[in-house]
Amino acid sequence: MSAEMVAPAWMHSQISAEQYDSWSEEQCAGVEIVDGMVVVSPSASKRLGRLARILANALDAAAGPEWNADTDFDVRLQDVPLTNRRPDVIVYRAETIDLTPTRPEHVLLVVEVVSPGSETTDRIVKVDQYAKAGIPFYWRVEHAATGVPIVYTYVLDPATKTYRDGEMFTGTVKATAPFSITVDLGAM
Repeated sequence: MSAEMVAPAWMHSQISAEQYDSWSEEQCAGVEIVDGMVVVSPSASKRLGRLARILANALDAAAGPEWNADTDFDVRLQDVPLTNRRPDVIVYRAETIDLTPTRPEHVLLVVEVVSPGSETTDRIVKVDQYAKAGIPFYWRVEHAATGVPIVYTYVLDPATKTYRDGEMFTGTVKATAPFSITVDLGAM
């Protein structure tokens, strides 16, 4: 005996910003919206989630009172067609904590922790989208065969709306931009 699978209607048509904004927090968890289409994001492993949280905590402590760092909430890159991304770590203006949705002009840095299934999206697609949206800094965290994280940093060129390569760190991040931070990710 077999049951026919029926995909939900939202998987077959574009949704608007107004429709998405009416969804509950539970409905929004684990999805991104790209060109109005719902894209289900793979759940991060406990290791990757911990890595994102450690990095967010270190960034939050280093950022000072003007900036907050947090994990796993939407950044509205554009309204039409709707594009919401959910970076693993976001550094945003502290004064915008109660503003929803978070817009690119509120964001200083986004960090993506690459996981199986997100390689192309994190390395190519999101980098382009974040740059075109004007987010000043992008960091990508990869896992080397040794198990020690590698952090690639990128800095926005506002004239071309593309990122140029910044510094690369293996294990311990000792960045000076967007602010001074030292965090040992290799000890995980």
